[in-house]
Amino acid sequence: MPTLYIVATPIGNLEDITSRALRILKEVDLILCEDTRVTKKLLDRYGIRTSTLSYHQHSKLQKIDYILELLKKGKPSTRANLGAGLVPHRNKVSGAGNLALVSDAGTPGISDPGNKLINEIVEKVETVEIVPIPGASAVTAAASISGFPMDKFLFLGFPPTKRKRKKFFDEVVNSKYPVIFYESPYRIIKTLNELRNTMNNEQRTMNNIVVCRELTKKFETIYRGKIEEVIKKIEKDKIKGEFVIIVRK
Repeated sequence: MPTLYIVATPIGNLEDITSRALRILKEVDLILCEDTRVTKKLLDRYGIRTSTLSYHQHSKLQKIDYILELLKKGKPSTRANLGAGLVPHRNKVSGAGNLALVSDAGTPGISDPGNKLINEIVEKVETVEIVPIPGASAVTAAASISGFPMDKFLFLGFPPTKRKRKKFFDEVVNSKYPVIFYESPYRIIKTLNELRNTMNNEQRTMNNIVVCRELTKKFETIYRGKIEEVIKKIEKDKIKGEFVIIVRK
């Protein structure tokens, strides 16, 4: 039975990958990547020569159909069949293949387009086994150092960029559990300011928040304190890297 492995990769530090994940990436016939250039850095680090194929949120239906065909019965791994996006290395896909799905960082299907492909496979290819290969997670990494009671929490992914932002922040402020969400460096200050304004409007007394920047990377920084204090600290630093925010009522 062909298998699709959902493989977690490091969220920053390339040493944070399991031996099982490395073995799977070496053994599969093809690795589906959010960005082949990003994944190549990881594969080169560990001498993995498996071919890669780009799969991301903008992938066309033709690409998804090709992947489904690979899992069902296999196809020659040529650019004629793909259009573009195949990066060949040592392995070639011939016959029904075992594939791995990776994202640029962390676990596929969590705040990335992996869930769309998985759902298509579940609905259309009954004979494929889907196997999780767990590993690094920005959510659990941030939760582990927060100091908050995290036996129950709410994860909301990224805030909407335009519509429904008010609804998003209302949900954060009114949650009875700690809330974890992501934000990019381009919107972190705007997001924290909107969060602060929502707190003030709701007349909610919030405890300290925790904002994690560049988790596991060289310039990893953890900001703790009242939201006003955290905003000032971040504004003083160079705003770069991905952020994880934890808010506790």
